Amino acid sequence: MKVSFLIPVFNEAATVGEVLALVDALALEKQLIVVDDGSTDGTAEILDRWGADHENTVIVHKPNEGKGSAIRAAIPHIEGEIAIIQDADMEYDPAEVPNIIEPITRGVADVVLGSRLSGGRPQRTYLFWHYVGNHFLSLLTNVLFNTTLSDIETGYKAFRAEVLRSLDLQADGFSIEPEIAGKVSKRKLRVYEIPIAYYGRTHAEGKSITWRDGFAAMAMLLRVRLSG
Repeated sequence: MKVSFLIPVFNEAATVGEVLALVDALALEKQLIVVDDGSTDGTAEILDRWGADHENTVIVHKPNEGKGSAIRAAIPHIEGEIAIIQDADMEYDPAEVPNIIEPITRGVADVVLGSRLSGGRPQRTYLFWHYVGNHFLSLLTNVLFNTTLSDIETGYKAFRAEVLRSLDLQADGFSIEPEIAGKVSKRKLRVYEIPIAYYGRTHAEGKSITWRDGFAAMAMLLRVRLSG
């Protein structure tokens, strides 16, 4: 199966080249769809140079509107049977991808989430309140949708491509994560989790999600649960 990597990028000049090289080196039939969400640090130039040398890569430039907007901009370009979201900040190792997509290639899963919180893989000890917030949001998801997810905010989410296209995603910012978790849970899709490693960054190292995004995530989960 061909795998389409949806790679939202905003001001990741320091890491995006390495991420693209690691993805490109995977022994998979692959397509890279890289969406530059209005970067101002030289990322756009790095992407254009990469795209000129790699026929399997689609480069999209757009104004800065957020991670969700970038993911939605990538979806129309998907050519593969499998789509996976790949962050460009080196918090997630592309070497994990073959394990993440295996339940889909085996035909038992519609969606696979890479869980940082289910144990068994290396984890950087990171911000306590992010840890608490992620646990709370996962618990809220489980209560609202009667499921058992451990890490709804994970950056690694893989889908059968037709499933991703059918989700009618609306969020522009980081609320895309709970929107996806809520919508795949509400539809009773075959959702699996795979333990993954996490090489997290601090805010000083470039991490941009804040406590405000946690409140937005709660609102999104409630909106999905109460929608028709």
